[in-house]
Amino acid sequence: MRNVAKIAFAALLGLGGLTLMAGNASAAIVCNGEGECWHVHHAYRYHHEWGLVVHPNSWRWGTGEQFVWREHTGRGYWHNGVWVRF
Repeated sequence: MRNVAKIAFAALLGLGGLTLMAGNASAAIVCNGEGECWHVHHAYRYHHEWGLVVHPNSWRWGTGEQFVWREHTGRGYWHNGVWVRF
């Protein structure tokens, strides 16, 4: 019985450690005024003058709207088809 309790305790510690390592997963979709959208996995602060709109990850464009997906890694945003790093 004692071994079962030790194993259960070790399993709980392991799960707790994995939970802490996972952290908060945040994801969003960002679109610019030119119809380019991309996914972000961190909460970046975009300047208002860049004309970007941040949507929840579940956002989808509506019927008749024209957008294009442009994925990129790292910090930045799309502007006229060019990835601008910040």
